[in-house]
Amino acid sequence: MADGRGGDCNSDVAVRPIRKVLLISAGASHSVALLSGNVVCSWGRGEDGQLGLGDAEDRFSPTQVSALDGQEIVSLTCGADHTTAYSEALKQVYSWGWGDFGRLGHGNSSDLFTPQPIKALHGIRIKQIACGDSHCLAVTMEGEVQSWGRNQNGQLGLGTTEDSLVPRKIEAFKGISVKMVAAGAEHTAAVTEDGELYGWGWGRYGNLGLGDRNDRLVPEKVSANVGEKMFIVACGWRHTICVSSSGALYTYGWSKYGQLGHGDFEDHLFPHKVQALHESFTSQISGGWRHTMALTSDGKLYGWGWNKFGQVGVDDNCDHCSPVQVKFPHDQKVILISCGWRHTLAVTERQNVFSWGRGTNGQLGHGESVDRYVPRIIEVLSVDGSSGQQIGSSTFDPSTAEKSWVSPTERYAVVPDENVPRQTVIPERGTGNDVNVPENDVKRIRL
Repeated sequence: MADGRGGDCNSDVAVRPIRKVLLISAGASHSVALLSGNVVCSWGRGEDGQLGLGDAEDRFSPTQVSALDGQEIVSLTCGADHTTAYSEALKQVYSWGWGDFGRLGHGNSSDLFTPQPIKALHGIRIKQIACGDSHCLAVTMEGEVQSWGRNQNGQLGLGTTEDSLVPRKIEAFKGISVKMVAAGAEHTAAVTEDGELYGWGWGRYGNLGLGDRNDRLVPEKVSANVGEKMFIVACGWRHTICVSSSGALYTYGWSKYGQLGHGDFEDHLFPHKVQALHESFTSQISGGWRHTMALTSDGKLYGWGWNKFGQVGVDDNCDHCSPVQVKFPHDQKVILISCGWRHTLAVTERQNVFSWGRGTNGQLGHGESVDRYVPRIIEVLSVDGSSGQQIGSSTFDPSTAEKSWVSPTERYAVVPDENVPRQTVIPERGTGNDVNVPENDVKRIRL
């Protein structure tokens, strides 16, 4: 078992001095970072192999994913309990972690504890990858979209509700060049090179932006007239965030915890401008399970929504229905953000990495399992951190790569139960029960 500071993974390969943090991404309970020098590291919950370290142990501090050494990774994206990476030089997408419903794209539903290439995407030039709870999408340099994984509500955009164990092209985008995609729990959004916004999948809370609560099995254009073209989009679990070319921020979908930022707890079925930030130019956005973060062009970070574990980062555990500014030591400006389900990551221009929110599995990277209500520096990844700390190194053995596959039957008993969703959530506000997953879902029981 990990000892809270990298376990048995502190070894002879250390990364020091501090490398520049190029990318960060947060999943349900794990985190990853891409550092200069082609170093990938991960930390947090590892039970389903999502850390890529060859085992199922949690890591409480950043640990180098040595299986990706030399692969020239340029992007990393976390799903809820799985992770993807892309090597531009090798034209190769890698995936690892929980494999149910084919979300890893390898043609089966097996879990994978070390990164493996997705054969169906080999040789394809990838512009961007998005991972949701149980499905993934990849946008090619030509503007085409491939999708794979769970599809019970049409979130793959393929016109069916059948899961896909391998990537398949979304034919509905034929002749349309897609700029980027975003994935939620069971819904998906896209922005085209022309600034058009699309939504598909589960629409129960208006999270598709199409004016109703119906599902869509193929991408449908959001025709609500906001008078602006969109240029970035992100998804929370049940809500969607987008930014126009003028830097205006819009949100829509589920707002039970104030995650839309409109000063109330009402759902919106169309994109609705966040008035509290109307004088700011929003440059980055990220959606968590039930919270939202927005970064402005002047380096200020704002958060709102569900805050039970401090994931909004404003020194309390109260939900916020309007944006609140997150403070950093010495008023450092933020350059990168990423929301996990219950935690948040940020990188400042001083090359300091901060995290806050839920820490029970080590996903904050502080060497402990404590929740944090304000940003706290991840020492080993930061210029202003302790110079004596080192990134742990995994003990990956290439000869054991084939043994990293684990079939679901070896780890779980799958128990059909229409009355018990996979994630049972006790509502913090309101009197009704949340409908978190569609009927006929399954739960996993540890053997």
